[in-house]
Amino acid sequence: MHSVWKTSILFTLVTAVLLGLGYPLVVTGIASVVFPHQAAGSLILKNGQVIGSKLLAQSFTSDRYFHPRPSAAGNGYDATASGGSNLAQSNKTLVSRIQGDIDKLAAHNPGKPVPIDLVTTSASGLDPDITPDAAYYQVPRVAKARNLNEESLRALIGQHITGRTLGLLGEPRVNVLELNLDLDKLGK
Repeated sequence: MHSVWKTSILFTLVTAVLLGLGYPLVVTGIASVVFPHQAAGSLILKNGQVIGSKLLAQSFTSDRYFHPRPSAAGNGYDATASGGSNLAQSNKTLVSRIQGDIDKLAAHNPGKPVPIDLVTTSASGLDPDITPDAAYYQVPRVAKARNLNEESLRALIGQHITGRTLGLLGEPRVNVLELNLDLDKLGK
């Protein structure tokens, strides 16, 4: 009987070391060599300073910028507290927040339906992308705030649309941080 316990404990220890330490280290090492930018967090640099990550949403509230999806992560866009609100569709707090967001957005585009991703949070609360429709919806507000031609903004959005992964996974999307960085390059 003593041998069975010894074998069980030894097997558990060897498995924990191999699969709990060895495998993650090997996979991380391979990722660092094959995909160094992604393995380092897909960080975006400006003048040598990290200003964000392509993978995490940031709060943009000025009318001069395109806005991301709302966030329920911590106090908003908090990567240390990612997660959705977990409120049911019937929850009055959620319904009131969404209606308030719809009313605020509709003031900039009267008569046009508000894209759903501009009023709903993602599961992580940190989704860096919006749909092309959500980006195009914001064009009048950004154009007015920056005194820019709407067509030039639509063209800029078109340059930032990423298609479906491998042509079939996910939906077309626009990374808000990258779009806003290029928007700043327009100089207004």
